[in-house]
Amino acid sequence: MGNICASSQFTSNGGRLVNRSPTAKIIHLDGNLQELRHPVQATHVLSQNPNCFLCTSESMDVDSYAPQVSEDEELQLGQIYFLMPLSQTKSPLSLQDLCSLAIKASAALANPLNARRVASSGRSPASDRNGQNVGACKVPTGIDIVGMETRVGRGNQRLEL
Repeated sequence: MGNICASSQFTSNGGRLVNRSPTAKIIHLDGNLQELRHPVQATHVLSQNPNCFLCTSESMDVDSYAPQVSEDEELQLGQIYFLMPLSQTKSPLSLQDLCSLAIKASAALANPLNARRVASSGRSPASDRNGQNVGACKVPTGIDIVGMETRVGRGNQRLEL
């Protein structure tokens, strides 16, 4: 439990599915979606977000530290990445953190045409969960649950909001 998974190869367009070319998707913690149509090195994105690190959606688990994507690693098309504040390297990811990231990713991926695009600087003023200015990232707050399996009464039921 704890992995965030989403697929965006097919999108709805007036009720029909449209096949889209794969892109490397970067979810900024303020909710911005940045799509890269060609593979680039992580350092390209990190240079625009100096107080952040990148991690893949597949590498995030509850009560584990988010492993950093190496600066010289090429971002893969079809993969979803999250920008995280460097302060997050000091504490494991909570269920609340992962749920908030899942909500932000779902919102950005559900309607990428209406998502705010990252400014050319790639920066937005933000603070970490203690209110400290981190300069370029914002840590999610609040708890939201999406597609979490839970045991309710007799048998398993799936809760989808």
